[in-house]
Amino acid sequence: MPLRLHILVAAIIALTAFFIYRLVSRQALKTKYAVLWSVVAACLLPLAAVPGLLVPVSDLFGIHYAPATILFVTTVFLFVTTVHLSCELSRNEQRLQSLAQEVALLRTRLEASDLVEEDKTSHPPR
Repeated sequence: MPLRLHILVAAIIALTAFFIYRLVSRQALKTKYAVLWSVVAACLLPLAAVPGLLVPVSDLFGIHYAPATILFVTTVFLFVTTVHLSCELSRNEQRLQSLAQEVALLRTRLEASDLVEEDKTSHPPR
């Protein structure tokens, strides 16, 4: 691989890392996910700098075509990430449902005790 391509890949990885840290500083991305993507970038950087490292790693796992190692690792990573995010989504949906039920119970209690007069224009009929 030509030196210019190595430099380009390293620059893309560095820009991606910078973008991740900007998202964290704006609080658009949680720190735990930033750590995950930083580890991914840190693992890709040596491959960009020294692509010959891929051959011994492929041999270690018995993969005869070195670029297939990247495809395999990427597929496994995406699978694990998808399962993790699905678990997070399910947990958040459960929390949201519990909060909605709590709000409904509180609203019912407040309406029953006549502490709050229900505004017909702001709440659609149920």
